[in-house]
This record gives sequence, structure tokens and C-alpha cells, in this order.
Amino acid sequence: MLGLSVSLTAPAAAEPATQLEWTACPDDVVAGAAPRQLQCAVVPVPLDYTDPDGTRIDLMISRLASTNPGKRRGVLMLNPGGPGGSGLILSAQLANKGLPTSVLDSYDLIGMDTRGIGRSAPVSCAFTTTGPYVANIPPYAVDDAAVTRQAAVAKQVAEQCTGKDRDDRLRHLTTANNARDLDRIRAALGERKTSFFGLSYGSALGAAYASMFPERSDRIVLDSNIGDTYLDHDGMRRYALGMEQTFPDFAKWAAERHDAYGLGRTPEQVRHTYFEIAEKLDKHPVDGLDGSLFRLSLFGNLFNKSLYTKSAQLWQALRQDIPSAPGVQADEKTDLLPTDNFLTVFLAVTCNDVAWPTDIDTYRRAVAEDRQRYPLFGASAANITPCAYWPHRPAEPPVPVNDEGPQNVLILQNQRDVPTPHRGGELLREKFAQRSRMVSVEGSGHGVYVVGSNACALNVTTTYLVEGTLPQDQRCGASAE
Repeated sequence: MLGLSVSLTAPAAAEPATQLEWTACPDDVVAGAAPRQLQCAVVPVPLDYTDPDGTRIDLMISRLASTNPGKRRGVLMLNPGGPGGSGLILSAQLANKGLPTSVLDSYDLIGMDTRGIGRSAPVSCAFTTTGPYVANIPPYAVDDAAVTRQAAVAKQVAEQCTGKDRDDRLRHLTTANNARDLDRIRAALGERKTSFFGLSYGSALGAAYASMFPERSDRIVLDSNIGDTYLDHDGMRRYALGMEQTFPDFAKWAAERHDAYGLGRTPEQVRHTYFEIAEKLDKHPVDGLDGSLFRLSLFGNLFNKSLYTKSAQLWQALRQDIPSAPGVQADEKTDLLPTDNFLTVFLAVTCNDVAWPTDIDTYRRAVAEDRQRYPLFGASAANITPCAYWPHRPAEPPVPVNDEGPQNVLILQNQRDVPTPHRGGELLREKFAQRSRMVSVEGSGHGVYVVGSNACALNVTTTYLVEGTLPQDQRCGASAE
């Protein structure tokens, strides 16, 4: 146990002695960041931190530098979530969405592709949009037999990843290693400490970094929280809770627009329409859109109110039996399907971080329970994943949340959030009992700071990042939109 404790809390490895070479970013990064201008660099890290002198991989990072030396106080590392999301242009995206100038002055914003992603030693299980594995959330199981069918797919997927992993990289994709990489990047930047802003899975990575390297963590902002330093089966099952809590906002919106879309004059009628369409597509898919993908489409479109019209259009077309007009079915399916790289990294990190149940009956019971408890999406979120058959057992226990350290963790959480419901923020607040404070936002959607539209949360978080004032636990009321 002593050795394990040291491995989780000691410095990642000897700090790099060489200076970073900042150069122009790749063309696609330049285009995605416009009109902001980023610089890029490469940081070498060990593939396996237990063998620091062994194989190394290169991580690409980006920098949106402060242009006000008098106000610059350090670096703010960023993570957009996933695991599997590219963060190279996240600094520019936040700046273009209105990140306050005071934050841009205070920090060099550091984006990155974490290990395995994009331009950082990318990995691939060779997934395609034709299946059988097209989404990181399991398909809706209409009955016990559907769980059994999905188990066969999950086993095939795990074997496929094993067969494609010829250089033995997948087992080294973990949140703990991502956190160690952050510390290598901090050292390469020549910084004694680093601040951090992470969304969704980024909340788990930030919590892991603050736990493993508490004295090197500066100002930590964790937004839209999964509840720990890892995602497990219970965490994925909370997706269904988030769906139930967030759906009423869409149902109310649609009911107010009944004359335009015809989905129901009351929220209850809109809910009935959802089940009507889903069950129809279970039996008779339209242009490849079945009941499972239909449910997944609503899950994704509840991330932000700006996406509500997409679901309304889709539902309207499906109710009118017009499969080719306005063509939203095909668009919806295309938008839903993540890339091979995203799916591969999501699986590797999620399966490597913590041991998942291996008994199919565990999933069958969970699906039956959540189909009743959370009828909108429970039989999807609780279904079996390839983690049940993953070839690698976790190399180390998941990073425990470390409450001993500076009081420097700000937790942001919308009251209604599909993949990261409010309970996730509460759980992390409980674990960072002394080190954290929580801002709970009366609002709906995935993402609070800058991504959301709440003035109170924007003000509180900006003040913390710029002035270091960690607020008391508080609730921000709804802002006018």
C-alpha cells in the first residue's frame, strides 16, 4: 500500500530540462481557432510512468498567450471533456464565446490533445459508422434479449480493440496518466503551479490532478461534474437521471410551440409523443434511424437549448411519416456518431480507470430497474458496455479524491444537465469537503462557465480565476436570456 500511495501522490517524473519550441499550429487548428492566433508545441512524456526511461510519446499543446505581461499570473490548462475530445482550439472557442478579457490577461490558456487523441499519439480500434459500435452510450434495450444481443456486440468490440492495439498503447490511457501528463506539461512550461478549467470528463481529470499534485494546483474550476475522478457503471446510469430531470424543459418549450411543431399542447402530451415515436421506430426504423438512435438524438439535443429546434424538426417529420423531408433523419444520425478516435479513447480511459461488472446479469438487472425508474433513457444508460470484456484490468486503483491540500477547487453545476446531473456536483463537493466550494446554477444544459448564459456564475467564476476569491457555496438564480 505504501508503494501505491507514493505512485499516486509523488511527482510524475523528473522535470523536462529542455525549453518548449513554440511554432505555428497545424492548418486545421489555425482554421478552427480563427480569428484567434494560437501557437503549438510538443511535450514528450513516458508512455508508461512505471518505466520513465522507456517508450515516449509526444503530446501536442496549444497556447493563447496573455498579451498583458503586467497582469499575467500563470497558465490555465483546459480540457473539453470526453474522454476523447480534442482541446487544441478550446482556448480560442472560449475566447470567441466571450471569455472575459480579465481572464485572457491573467493567463496563458493552454489547450491540448491528451494522450491518444488527435495529434498526441492517436489510437484507433478502427470503428466505422456502419457499426456495430457507433456510440459511446449503449443502445436502448427494449427487453432482456436485447441486453444479451448487446453483450455479444460489446465482447466483439473489446476483441476488436485488442486486435488493433499492436503497439500496446491502449492500456496506458488512464485518467491518472493524463494527470501525470498535465504535470509534465506544467514543468515544460516552467511553471511552479498550474490552474485548470475542465468540462464534463475534464472535471474528473481536474479532480485527479488536484488530488495527485495538490501543492502544484493553483485555481481549479470543475464544470459539469461526473462525480469523481472516473466514470463507472453507476456514473453512466446517472445519464438517465439527467435525462429525466432535463426533459421537462424541452417538453415545456415544445408545448409552447405546439402550433408550429404539433408535438403536444402540454408537457405531458410531449412526453407521450416521445414514447410514441420511439416505440414506432423500435419496430420500423426510418432511413436507418431506429428507436435507440432516436433516444440518443434527444439525449444529445438536450445539452443546450439552442438544439431544441433540431429535435422538434425531427419529431415533426417522423410523426408526419415524411422520411425524406426535411432530411433531418440523415443529418441527425450523422451528427450523433463520434469519430473512431473519440470512441477508442473513451473506451480505453473509461475501462482502464476502474473495474466494471463482468456478469451480464448485473446489467440485465440494472436495465430492468432503470427502465422503470427512468423510462426515457434508463434502459440505454444501464446497458452493458465493452468495459465488461475489456482485456486490461486497471493497472492501479482509480485516483482517490484528496481533501488534504489548498482550498482551491470551485465546482460549477447546472441544476439540470443530461450527462452530468446535479448529483455529480454534489458528490464531488462531498469528497472535496474542505478544499472546495460549489456554485449551483438554476438552469438547464451541459456547461456553466462561458458555455452557459448565467450571469451570476460567470461573475463568480471570473472573480475566482482573476482575484483568487473562492466563494461560499451558493445558488445562482436563472438569468434573463
